Amino acid sequence: MKVVKNDDAEEDRIRLMTCVIDEENGEIKVEKCLQQKCEECKDDVFKSLQNLMPNDHCRYILYDCHFETVECCKKEELVFMLWTPESATIKEKMQYASSKGAIDKVMEGVKHRMQMHDKADIDREEFAKCLTDKVKNLEGHGLRGHAH
Repeated sequence: MKVVKNDDAEEDRIRLMTCVIDEENGEIKVEKCLQQKCEECKDDVFKSLQNLMPNDHCRYILYDCHFETVECCKKEELVFMLWTPESATIKEKMQYASSKGAIDKVMEGVKHRMQMHDKADIDREEFAKCLTDKVKNLEGHGLRGHAH
């Protein structure tokens, strides 16, 4: 997901991937992959991330996050998230939490690991703080308190 080959176009990069646990066999499978060029990601990948989180079901999410620090350093870092909303069933939350270690072991290059339970957890400002306290721009959008 992270590595871009020289002959690949930037817009072909996968920026977001959601995974679910198959209810029938318990296997973790890819649910959705979104490329930079897709309609959902074109304007704001972070907004697409927010929209991918269902209100009542858990998900694993791998996010190729692009941000800029106050030192004007542009960064691209992989973020692995466990989304367990309060309205999901206790059984589902327990299943995702107990399987997290297995999927986490096969994820290479992940810089940040997060667990989120509420849509408020994925506010742009709060999310940026989880990366570093020096983020001034997340996915091309400036943060409050930082000049563009």
